[in-house]
Amino acid sequence: MIGDQYLVGSGDIPEQLPGLVETYLAQGGVDWPDIPGLREAITATEATQQASVPTAEPAPQEVQESAPTIAPVSPEGPVEEPAPSAFALPENPFELTWQQKFVQDPAGNTLSVIVLIGMIGAVLFTIFQFQQRKAGEDKGKWQMLIPILCAIGFGVAGYLAYVETAQVAAVCGPVGDCNTVQQSEYARLFGILPIGMMGLAGYVAIMIAWLTARYTKDKIMDLANLSMFGMAAFGVFFSIYLTFLEPFVIGATCAWCLTSAILITILMLLSIRPAKAAFHKLRQPSISSS
Repeated sequence: MIGDQYLVGSGDIPEQLPGLVETYLAQGGVDWPDIPGLREAITATEATQQASVPTAEPAPQEVQESAPTIAPVSPEGPVEEPAPSAFALPENPFELTWQQKFVQDPAGNTLSVIVLIGMIGAVLFTIFQFQQRKAGEDKGKWQMLIPILCAIGFGVAGYLAYVETAQVAAVCGPVGDCNTVQQSEYARLFGILPIGMMGLAGYVAIMIAWLTARYTKDKIMDLANLSMFGMAAFGVFFSIYLTFLEPFVIGATCAWCLTSAILITILMLLSIRPAKAAFHKLRQPSISSS
């Protein structure tokens, strides 16, 4: 960040940075970026550095003329310093507690927590449904929503994949800070595979499983329904992990990521009934004609 301009990736920085340096040098400099907490961190760091500068020692002749008196050691021991506040800015602005990270984006991070609680509740509801003995009748009333949700999820994941691979700034809404999330180390799995690419592959695979279950019968249909549920459930668990990281580790929320998390959760809920029916069918022993 230079002033109010963002330079992202290996495209913007080499192209724009030299020109910005020359421009601002000609203008006599540029102020610090308007980042919440940055000025306080600079002030705290300068105060710490000034306090750590040693004072000049007196000349030897002054020491000989007036010998210093040695103060007695207090029997009470060293004075304990007050514990730092949970929300006080540390000397190193990069060493923040989870509370300090959370308040950097309170509105977006609060939304992340709400979505996180909803996903955990959906997982508990799914476990409860599978514990019921009756498989239930699958009328397919809501099944046509699955391809629509997959198409929306494909668009969301595709945009995130583009942002992560092209290293461009994301278009964020009024809530959250998508660019902070996308530029973090958690935007790529094992530092290699962009999370958006995983989302693309997941939505395509769920769509293929839904088409297979719709236009096939018997065992292939049952396996497709189970596969669709399994992939959606895996996506929910992975989304829970990513959504937890946003408010408590990264300190910022990506609205695109939350949208994908909500979509995959709804897909899991819609695939419960056909997956449960398929599970009970596959468990039943085959009846052979005598």
